[in-house]
Amino acid sequence: MQEIVGMPNKFKAISLSHKTAPVQIREHISLTEDEIRRILQKAKDFFSLSDALILSTCNRTEVYYGHELDLSTEIIKLIGLEKGVTDVVNYLNYFEVLNEDNQAIEHLFRVSMGLEAQVIGDIQISNQVKRAYQAAADLDMAGPFLHRLMHTIFFTNKRVVQETAFRDGAASLSYATVELIESLTVNTFEPRILLIGVGEIGEDVAKNMVHLPHAKVKITNRTYSKAEEIASPLGFEVVPFEHAFEAMQEADVIVSSIMKNEPFITKEMVKSFDIQSYKLFIDLSVPRSIETTVEDVPGAILYNVDNIRSKTSAALDKRLGAIPAVETIIEESIAEFFNWKKEMMVSPTINKLKQSLEQIRQEEISRYLKNADPKEQVLIEKITKSMMQKIIKIPVIQLKAACQRDQAEEMIEILTDLFDLEKITTDK
Repeated sequence: MQEIVGMPNKFKAISLSHKTAPVQIREHISLTEDEIRRILQKAKDFFSLSDALILSTCNRTEVYYGHELDLSTEIIKLIGLEKGVTDVVNYLNYFEVLNEDNQAIEHLFRVSMGLEAQVIGDIQISNQVKRAYQAAADLDMAGPFLHRLMHTIFFTNKRVVQETAFRDGAASLSYATVELIESLTVNTFEPRILLIGVGEIGEDVAKNMVHLPHAKVKITNRTYSKAEEIASPLGFEVVPFEHAFEAMQEADVIVSSIMKNEPFITKEMVKSFDIQSYKLFIDLSVPRSIETTVEDVPGAILYNVDNIRSKTSAALDKRLGAIPAVETIIEESIAEFFNWKKEMMVSPTINKLKQSLEQIRQEEISRYLKNADPKEQVLIEKITKSMMQKIIKIPVIQLKAACQRDQAEEMIEILTDLFDLEKITTDK
C-alpha cells in the first residue's frame, strides 16, 4: 500500500483496564499528566511516532499509536521505566493488544462514549479523552489522522448526548449523591458540604464532588491521614474526626459514609443544631449511620442509600436500553471516518498527477509564449488551466470511486505507470 504523507501506516492500541487487571495492578500503572507527557516524548524520540495518545484514569491506562511495527512491549517497558516498576514484563498479560486499525479505532470510540466504563455511560470519560488528546497535540504528536479521528469522536459524543438517553441520570451511587446535592443546593451560595468517612463509597463521592465547583467541601475520617490523602489532590479541607460535631453544625450538607453498628448522627444531636434554612443529610452507610427520626427536626432533610439507589437503577436501565442506538451511531461514524481515510490514501497520487500535468503545461507554455503579447499570454494561461482541470477531473472521480470499492491500490498503480508518477515529488 502506498504510504500517505502525515498518516500512520497502522493504528494500534494497548489497553489495561478494569476488565483485564485488578485494582492493585491498575494502581501501579496509572499515570499522571506529567508522566504521560514524558512517555509521549520518549515514544516520539525513540520510535518517531507522529500519532500517539495516552489515556489514564482510575479504571484504565491505554496507549493509542500509529506505526507499522507492533511496539506494545516496548511501550509497556517505557511505562514501567517511568513508574519505576522493574518487573513490568510480568504485567504484559494484563494488557490487551489491538494491532488492527478497525479494532483499535472501534475500541477508542467505545471507550470515549462510556460503553467500556465501569459505570456505563460514565460522563467523566469524554473530558478525560479530550485532555489526553490535548496532551498529544501539545507535543505535536497528533497528525492529520489523529486530529480527524478525535474530532469524529467528539462529534459522535455530541450525537449520543442529543439523540439517545445514554447519558441521562446518574447511574452510580456516588454520581447520584453528587447530582442530588447539586439539585438541592442550586439556590445556596457556596454550599458547605461535610463528608464523613472515606471508605470505598466515601472516596468515590469525594472524587465526584469536583463536579460541584462552587461548593466548599470538608472531609473528616477516623484515620486523619486517609482523609488527607484523598482531600489534598482534590483541594478539599480536612477536619480532625474529634471536631466532626462542630463541622456538622456549620455544614449545609452532611454526607455520612461511616461504618458503625449504631447511628452516628442522632435526632437529639440534630436538635441541638441551629438550622437557619435547611440541613441536608445523606446516609450512604449500611447499616445506617443517621437516625431516620432526624427528619422530625424542622429544616432537616434526610436521604438514605435506598432512595438514591432507586434513582441509579432507573437511570442504568435507561442507559442499557440506549446501547443499541449508541452502537449504531458509532458504526455510522466509523464508516464515515474510514471513507475519509480511504480518500486520504489517494490524495498523494492526485497531487502527483496534478504536478505532473502542471509541469507539462509550464514547459509547453514557456516554449510558445516567448513572442506572445501580454493579452495573449493571459488568454493562453486561462485556456490551458481550464484544460488541465477538465483532464484531471475524471481520474480524480475514478480514484475516489475506487476507494469506495476498495480498489484504490489498483487504480493508483495504473495512474502511476501511465503518467510515470514515481519520479514526481509532492510538495509538503
